[in-house]
Amino acid sequence: MGRLDEKVALITGASSGIGRACMEMFAREGASVFGVARTQANLDETQALVTEAGGTSRIYAADLSDHRQAEDAVNAAISHYGRIDILLNAAGVGYSLKDTKIGSMDPLDTTPVDMWKEVMAINLDSLFYVCRVVIPQMKRQKKGSIVNVASVFGLGGAPDAHTYTATKGAIINLTRSMSVAYVDDGIRSNVVAPGFVTTQMVEIVLDHLFSEENAQATSPMKRPATTEEVAYGCLYLASDEASYCNGSVLAIDGGSSARA
Repeated sequence: MGRLDEKVALITGASSGIGRACMEMFAREGASVFGVARTQANLDETQALVTEAGGTSRIYAADLSDHRQAEDAVNAAISHYGRIDILLNAAGVGYSLKDTKIGSMDPLDTTPVDMWKEVMAINLDSLFYVCRVVIPQMKRQKKGSIVNVASVFGLGGAPDAHTYTATKGAIINLTRSMSVAYVDDGIRSNVVAPGFVTTQMVEIVLDHLFSEENAQATSPMKRPATTEEVAYGCLYLASDEASYCNGSVLAIDGGSSARA
């Protein structure tokens, strides 16, 4: 038996990285997966991988930073499957934005106002827009599991990327508030907080951070995580195995946040 048999999972950020890995893994574990992201071509690639793995999936292209598109995407999932048992919010941007959006990953004093608004919209507003539509459905079902992907940079400070770190800290505390507010409705809300992961989002900084001279300072394990390693954490929190996890923050960072 799969760990998610007969579950329906809505996964944002499904076109790449952690979201794509969760689409494949959740489908292999028996879930019907509904993937949402901005780029149709990348979603098509994800769906092909799910099909190759023997899974069942639907995909939907939408810009979740637009509340109307977010609502339409969630309603499409509900219309097709009739329910949403699991919501995994993995949509977001990070250091990969640095080269194309000048100042987006800067410290606060050099972050342009428009870049603050854009990163906030993609990383935080999108999560709010999706959750506010999914939660009423889960309340009607009297059951649901929400897993939000934050970052270890939501647990502590960083010298740059201050808009990014602000969004990730907000995701953690918002999730904790959700865990308190909706537990009587049968809804569990938890967070996965990855460190550096081998994704396109951070590839421009990985060579420097995990060079021979920097790897130990970046992570005690001296390497970034794979997307599958993070997806396993998401799978656990999404599943009924984590039935007593609510408001939990699972750091998957090779020990970097444990260092004093």
